[in-house]
Amino acid sequence: MEKDQASQLIAMYGGRFPDYALHSMHTQLQNMVYSEASIRLAQSKDPTIVLLISIFLGQFGIDRFFVGDTMMGVLKLITCGGCGIWTIIDWFLIMGVTKDKNYARFNGIF
Repeated sequence: MEKDQASQLIAMYGGRFPDYALHSMHTQLQNMVYSEASIRLAQSKDPTIVLLISIFLGQFGIDRFFVGDTMMGVLKLITCGGCGIWTIIDWFLIMGVTKDKNYARFNGIF
């Protein structure tokens, strides 16, 4: 893939990944076929959508299930979001968790 195409994909999907990872992702994207890279990036979760899910359904653990963190989702479901405390804490953490999970999925770690 050309450098411009990789830059375009980073511009479109960069907000879904941690800032520290964007440079290495740009390098990896240049070594991929455009269609493969597009599919990989399109499969990432939007942190803003996950935040909205967390605000409205976080006490049931739906936000954690959505990002693929099944164990945390089950624990939040059983404890009703830690009696609300865990839910409120997740409002501040879930976007970072989503970006980290997206990066792990992009690298094939998760």
